[in-house]
Amino acid sequence: MEFNNKKLERTSRLINYLIAIALCWFLILLSGKVIDDVDEWEERPDVETFQDKVLLDSLSMKMKTIEEEVEQRNEKVASLENTARIAKNNYDNARESFDNWLKARRTIGSPKEDKAVIARAKKLDEYYVIEQEWRQELSVMKQEIQNLNKHKDDLQNLKHQEEERAYEERTVAIRKYDMKVFLIRLLVILPILLIGIFFIVRLRKHKYWPLFLGFVLFAFYAFFFGLVPYLPSYGGYIRYAVGIILSIALGVYAINVIRAFIERKKNELKVSSTERAKAVKVETAEKALDNHMCPSCGKDFIVKRWDNTTSDKKKKAGSFGYVTNFCRFCGLELFKKCDACGTENYAHLPFCSGCGDVVTKK
Repeated sequence: MEFNNKKLERTSRLINYLIAIALCWFLILLSGKVIDDVDEWEERPDVETFQDKVLLDSLSMKMKTIEEEVEQRNEKVASLENTARIAKNNYDNARESFDNWLKARRTIGSPKEDKAVIARAKKLDEYYVIEQEWRQELSVMKQEIQNLNKHKDDLQNLKHQEEERAYEERTVAIRKYDMKVFLIRLLVILPILLIGIFFIVRLRKHKYWPLFLGFVLFAFYAFFFGLVPYLPSYGGYIRYAVGIILSIALGVYAINVIRAFIERKKNELKVSSTERAKAVKVETAEKALDNHMCPSCGKDFIVKRWDNTTSDKKKKAGSFGYVTNFCRFCGLELFKKCDACGTENYAHLPFCSGCGDVVTKK
């Protein structure tokens, strides 16, 4: 005797889904650990590997020496600017004194007084010459600093060019490294995906299908989501191309299955109702009764009738449904009376609901 309990069926379905999800989750965790460990199989390329350390160290030492020289000259520049400022102040003070002295003169033209003017003018020129000498030395020092900074910029450009060359080589190496790692991961995950597809096609009716379903969910997650962080620039094309191929393949498979099912149903309907009744399974019969459908052709066996007997014209005619004993589409017997007690029962369930006697005798 088959035990058909709806609550047990729902509980079993829930347990099956929980088993599938749990298995899928642990498989995802395990695959993530394995995929992450792939990075440790080979060291990721580092930019320092491609740099000319001797050249870079030499350039750095030269730049450091130049920086020290520039710093020393900056100190001298500060000292020279201070000295030049003092010399300028001396010249300005002497010039102001000379101008005031000229204004204070009461007599002009005396040879003795002309010699005094000339002497003071020469003294003023000496202050000016001293200031200009300091200014000249300051200018020379600033020019030297400018030359040193230019030399430092040239060295910096050389260093930058070397670093750029190293980065370009590292980029090429990383691209090859990522390709290698991606192919390794793809070689691991692609067979898993193919096995998952095989499980869908061949093992959907297996008694251990919840376990196979967990693996199938894991396979699709691993391929379409697990590889996303590791896809190279063109990896998306691979994923989308595989998705298109799978969609077409599964679509063709589904269309063929549906067409085969329709053809099988057509052929079944050509068989006598007695033979079709024998082929109806209890599970199918129970679901068909719940959905008031014929278990053979799948059509609704409830017929709608209209009640036109109401005397109130303002009320619209109502409709109601009644159950037929035979399917009006394929002729299959649906309900019949029990031979023992006369209770009307669904013809494809095994026992009478009134007396428990056997209804379906196949």
